[in-house]
Amino acid sequence: MAEELDELARAVAEAVARRSYGKLVAFLSIRTRDVAASEDALADAFAAALAHWPQTGVPEKPEAWLLTAARRKLADASRRRRTIALSEGRLRLIAEELNAVPEETTVADERLGLMFACAHPAIHEAARAPLILQTILGFDAATIGSAFLVSPAAMGQRLVRAKTRIRETGIPFRLPEASDLPERLEAVLDAIYAAFAEGWTDPAGTETRRRDLGEEAIWLGRLLVSLLPAEPEARGLLALMLYAEARRPARRNQAGDYVPLAEQDATLWDAAMIEEAEALLLEASRADRVGRYQLEAAVQSAHVVRRKSGDADWEAIVGLYDALHDLTRSMVVAINRAVAIAETEGPVAGLAALNLVGEDRRLSLYQPYWAARADLLARTGAKDEAAAAYERAIGLEADPAVRRFLQARRERI
Repeated sequence: MAEELDELARAVAEAVARRSYGKLVAFLSIRTRDVAASEDALADAFAAALAHWPQTGVPEKPEAWLLTAARRKLADASRRRRTIALSEGRLRLIAEELNAVPEETTVADERLGLMFACAHPAIHEAARAPLILQTILGFDAATIGSAFLVSPAAMGQRLVRAKTRIRETGIPFRLPEASDLPERLEAVLDAIYAAFAEGWTDPAGTETRRRDLGEEAIWLGRLLVSLLPAEPEARGLLALMLYAEARRPARRNQAGDYVPLAEQDATLWDAAMIEEAEALLLEASRADRVGRYQLEAAVQSAHVVRRKSGDADWEAIVGLYDALHDLTRSMVVAINRAVAIAETEGPVAGLAALNLVGEDRRLSLYQPYWAARADLLARTGAKDEAAAAYERAIGLEADPAVRRFLQARRERI
């Protein structure tokens, strides 16, 4: 019986963490102006829940229980720091919140306010999107570093400095004025898309946390569009995520094997999602302010024409990647552009384009680069080099299904 209660408490705590971590951190941070302290207090609250819930039973409203426990942790911590400047004021603020918000109150969703605070220009540009990922979605430094091709140690230092900056400068936790929006919006869009990409790495939707991340990112994208209806890049991002999510059912066959985009059964794609994405992209284009996410969504649109024509519009894809690369100078875009060039001009031309970015040391651990290089080398007849590149890609791939796919490609040559 005790084991069952432990398991129930753990399952409920994990579900709340997946669903509401960012909402709880935002609620606490907006009131204390201290993101790091709010995260620590919430972590302590989850630990307390795992200790108490098996004894007392899971509360009817676990989210509110955790919030109350975290606020008490913050109040206790503030009392211990009475000698620090402004501690008394912070203590009064937290005490007022404890009295003002009863345990059963529904927690207000203030995640966008926290996201835009994390994107404030006072925070170093390289830390903004990573900070949003950690505060809103609870990603650790290693996961965030992997997404941004930065070591966990370096990313951890960036995040600590950014949270200190928020506390020391009193950055407001709210949507910025219209004039300040463009400067901050990019980091918010980048963070939402990075969250979606993390969820996208579980194509079959079998890992609950990652599936929730994909759904959460789309939800945040919809919320951003509703709050900023005149912002075309918000629509472009939502369209991009919907195009990708529409293809999820086709990314694995019935045996669970990975199926690359070019070989997917287009009849399995979600037509309603694609139609919504097309409408969003069309509406965004009317603003006549083209940005990265609109261009990336347009690339996906050029892929999904295969539903009707039988083939992607590769000429359009190359042109879109040209524009994207001019805009972003991204090595990821450069890799995708090289693959598209191979479809229009042949593998030799594609390989030449890929070689232009091959000197970047970050690519040594970037699996898509090695997979693309292996494929293009194999198509040019350079079998030994292709096999070596496949070996590198296989060693860097964590998904067993993708690893099997790469191994099969290697064996063919």
